[in-house]
Amino acid sequence: MKDQKQVEEQVHEEVQGLTLEKFEEAFEEVSKVTQETKLVYSDYFSASCGNRVYLKPENMQCTGAYKVRGAYYKISTLTEEEKKRGLITASAGNHAQGVAYAARMAGIKATIVMPTTTPLIKVNRTKSYGAEVVLHGNVFDESCEYACRLAQEHGYTFVHPFDDLDVATGQGTIAMEIIKELPTVDYILVPIGGGGLCAGVATLAKLLNPKIRVIGVEPAGANCMQVSLKQGKVATLPEVNTIADGTAVKHPGEKIFPYIQQYVDDIITVEDSELIVAFLDMVENHKIIVENSGLLTVAALRHLRVEKKKIVAILSGGNMDVITMSSVVQHGLIQRDRIFTVSVLLPDTPGQLARVSTLLASEGGNVIKLEHNQFISINRNAAVELRITLEAEGTDHKNRIVQALQDEGYRPKLVKSKGTYSD
Repeated sequence: MKDQKQVEEQVHEEVQGLTLEKFEEAFEEVSKVTQETKLVYSDYFSASCGNRVYLKPENMQCTGAYKVRGAYYKISTLTEEEKKRGLITASAGNHAQGVAYAARMAGIKATIVMPTTTPLIKVNRTKSYGAEVVLHGNVFDESCEYACRLAQEHGYTFVHPFDDLDVATGQGTIAMEIIKELPTVDYILVPIGGGGLCAGVATLAKLLNPKIRVIGVEPAGANCMQVSLKQGKVATLPEVNTIADGTAVKHPGEKIFPYIQQYVDDIITVEDSELIVAFLDMVENHKIIVENSGLLTVAALRHLRVEKKKIVAILSGGNMDVITMSSVVQHGLIQRDRIFTVSVLLPDTPGQLARVSTLLASEGGNVIKLEHNQFISINRNAAVELRITLEAEGTDHKNRIVQALQDEGYRPKLVKSKGTYSD
């Protein structure tokens, strides 16, 4: 067993591993393949949280996410012998594309193990870069374990998606770009899955300006880093449950954990429901598609208890398939009371449906769907049920429509939606 002094010395030694010289080297290297993702000032998010909010759109990178930075820099540090053996990694999608893309540019064979739940767009794009894709496991941790076994069996060079100092160094180059463009930044919000991005960004940010506060953001259903920090050691969650698939990690990085401990000022967790609202806000106000993991920082803006600060929210990726996108939009509209269903009882006599329709039209409600159930009662003349799914402008408009139905004596009842218009 190591005593406390030995542990502290080891941590100090490891923390010295990410140096300014390494970050500068990585910055020069990754600039060969990265797109310029200039900060986008957001009037909408600034007004909503009382700060000056800037978005760092890493979803606009060539592979749709920041991961190409760490993958490309890592591969540039490999020996020729390591490259000849071929590469293997595990990823929920974005690191997979980064490695596949970087491997193709270097002329190296790459094998990628991805969870079976990975969105199709991420699988297909990884294949399009020439990598061999193996689907295994339901979550990243299971895929990673299998990739390590394949590396041992076939002699592949394993490139870890986050628990690697070179990879974290490459990811950290984002901080250099942010500070060059906005030297007076007060806060940087960073998504956390395994912790590589946050470790790299936090370390470089503090090296360049110790006054900058770096906040990591995790999904509440996969808060492995928050739990680890509370326990003072790397911890493993029994399970993860989140729509933010890119950050659905049970066990954070061991090697990068000391950097998180030393340089990250706080961890915020957000619920999946907040990501759904953030997606709508991003699409409607900025016309930008950001995947759920990339929206963690946007959702976290409402949790900050500060005002009049310059805040940069890193949008880590935008690789979202259209089916997931459709589901998120529908759920978001329902959460915002832009879509709702109401049930009324009315006599089964001619003209009743027209009467209700006229009332709804006068209140500006747009009917999406009608369900007319004559069998709600044995006595059809006494009552039939009419379920109406409507589009509204928001909560106030919804309440006005419901009140108008109430005033006409219909005794409306709101029906909880299951999340789709067709339910």
